Amino acid sequence: MKYCVRCVLPDTRPGIEFDDKGVCSGCRAHERKSALVVDWEARTRELDGIVAHARARRAPYDCIVPVSGGKDSTWQVIRCKELGLKVLAVTWRTPGRTAVGQRNLDNLIRFGVDHIDFSIDPGVESRFMLRTLEETGSSGVPMHLALYGIPLKLAVRLGVPLVVWGESPFMEYGGDPGDTELNKLDHAWLRRHGILQGRLAEDWAGPGLSLADLEAYTLPSREDFERADTQSIFLGYYLPWDPETSLAVATAHGFERRTEGPRLGLYDYADIDCRFISVHHWFKWPKFGMTRLFDNLSLEIRNGRINRQHAVAEIARRGDQRPVEDIAAACAFMEIPVLRFREIEDRWRNTDIWQRDSNVWRIPGFIVEDWDWSDVPAR
Repeated sequence: MKYCVRCVLPDTRPGIEFDDKGVCSGCRAHERKSALVVDWEARTRELDGIVAHARARRAPYDCIVPVSGGKDSTWQVIRCKELGLKVLAVTWRTPGRTAVGQRNLDNLIRFGVDHIDFSIDPGVESRFMLRTLEETGSSGVPMHLALYGIPLKLAVRLGVPLVVWGESPFMEYGGDPGDTELNKLDHAWLRRHGILQGRLAEDWAGPGLSLADLEAYTLPSREDFERADTQSIFLGYYLPWDPETSLAVATAHGFERRTEGPRLGLYDYADIDCRFISVHHWFKWPKFGMTRLFDNLSLEIRNGRINRQHAVAEIARRGDQRPVEDIAAACAFMEIPVLRFREIEDRWRNTDIWQRDSNVWRIPGFIVEDWDWSDVPAR
């Protein structure tokens, strides 16, 4: 494995490329987001034009904002209301919703928005989650299909002219900030988005999961999407994106952090609304030799809040952050024993980077030299 000389991301992370100086594309993209490259004033004017167009449609709602109750979706709703948009908030109801996640969602709705909390048959979700975990090493495929599909389908069916998302994943994690295609979430974008493994909902139909079962995860057809003239944009394309900014705004409006500290990663305010998101992130460890913490620390480095030496020390201090309780809860939901989960985990272990040594898995050349590998037994 090679690591970026500026941040702590390895070359195994999907979508990351290194230049001849050893700097990753995520760090280079952050550089290009400066005012010297991105004309943020022009993008703000462009956003104003999109808002004016949506309001001129005189639909029952000017926009849909997909919300979880997290700090980002809280900020999105506040920002949209400041822009004068009538908001319909739409949530995919995770079967692993936490108490603090519910409180933050309730708080967001009190801002004065209509809200749809969309639940999917838990039996379907359980089977779908297990299947994607086994076939792709990702339990998060159903979650992301629901997060993207439900708001877009509702927008088309209700005639809502605009869907407003938060950060742009391609811009924040390695894309070209000047690429105008990064501001539209449509069929083409979803095909490019690696977290879906290049497959849409209908591609998963088969034994145990019929097309009817997967209806809630499907997108509107391209024809219906274009006919509805619905725009689907990322606020992070038009406004500089920093989690500290959205956190400050959300906190000022009643957002709660996790009082027990972070379950995974660096932050006590991120990934706190769903117990199962930690399981999705956990599989980065066997597959890519990194954890959610690497992503968080790299963002902190790019924003100038810490240096690389501090980040490596944090990785050493926090360890791999295996979410033991969340894994047990996910296994109970999928109706499998934890032992089967561990077998799936080992099946997806990337042996290009992991080596078996005395019945323990270890990563040669790991970023932390004296890492304790005893918690990674090879079965």
